[in-house]
Amino acid sequence: MAEESSSKKKKDIKNMTGRQKAAVFLVSIGSDISSEIFKYLREDEIETLTFEIARMEMIEPEQKDAILTEFQELMMANQFISIGGIDYARELLEKSLGSQKAIDIINRLTSSLQVRPFDFIRRTDPAHLLNFIQQELPQTIALILAYLEPNKASMILQNLPSEAQSEVARRIAIMDRTSPEVLREVERVLEKKLSTLSSEDYTAAGGVGSIVEILNLVDRSSEKQIVEALEEEDPELAEEIKKRMFVFEDIVMLDDRSIQKVLREVDQQELSKALKSVDAEVQDKIYKNMSKRAAQMLKEDMEFMGPVRLKDVEESQQKIVSIIRHLEDTGEIVVARAGEDELVV
Repeated sequence: MAEESSSKKKKDIKNMTGRQKAAVFLVSIGSDISSEIFKYLREDEIETLTFEIARMEMIEPEQKDAILTEFQELMMANQFISIGGIDYARELLEKSLGSQKAIDIINRLTSSLQVRPFDFIRRTDPAHLLNFIQQELPQTIALILAYLEPNKASMILQNLPSEAQSEVARRIAIMDRTSPEVLREVERVLEKKLSTLSSEDYTAAGGVGSIVEILNLVDRSSEKQIVEALEEEDPELAEEIKKRMFVFEDIVMLDDRSIQKVLREVDQQELSKALKSVDAEVQDKIYKNMSKRAAQMLKEDMEFMGPVRLKDVEESQQKIVSIIRHLEDTGEIVVARAGEDELVV
């Protein structure tokens, strides 16, 4: 009888819908964590899950354990895929769960998973990849870097010949969409065995956001050289890139002494507007680096100011960002970047 009951429970789990399993999962992890998860869901998803939770009967311990185990396996597979691709995930899952279980999990994930181009080079050491691609045309290098993780792409960009850096950066910035045929051809050059593209749709990559993310991770000297070269070749593009490289909220990454230097250069009215739309962490960082009286006056200014147009807030924030970049250029402050040693002053 016990075996029959256990078998029935397993069958029930197998026949449960994804929404029912999600409801059991949310109940199992408790209301505190579940409420945090709800913040990232759409209204219709919240309503559906709430309905499932409300109509749920008693959860058997075996059900709960099986669903939590299934969730853990799916998350583990997702992590392996993000690190090294589908083949890498299947290999690791086979070692820990067995071949059939690994295949089942991968099939469930890949039914809705888009495999990014150049997936096969994710685990390639950037230094080896640099040697492999640095003789390619700038447009080819740009295409490859646009699909790499920003930290790897930044390492390759800063180690390219100086005459190629700005051209590659420019091509990433102006890149929009690339046809599957071009992607396949570049992949063929990089790897004899083509990666399987899951869709024939044109794939978006590159753009100003992409090159900004990469440049934010290269060392300061490489960044400065690339931006200066872009200023000569395409001033408008260079200005757009500079505007987005250090956003106002990044001020929390500055040390206290640097923030105090910035505040000495900033107009009080501009600062009041700039702080209107930021979260408490940014505001507290600013207040911490002011005298109590100055911080209180700033809070009062913000309160008496009333509603402010988002455009005006963004303009004030950009003015302060320009001051930060100027102070960095003149050596007054240091903005920490990947690949640079911390300074001890």
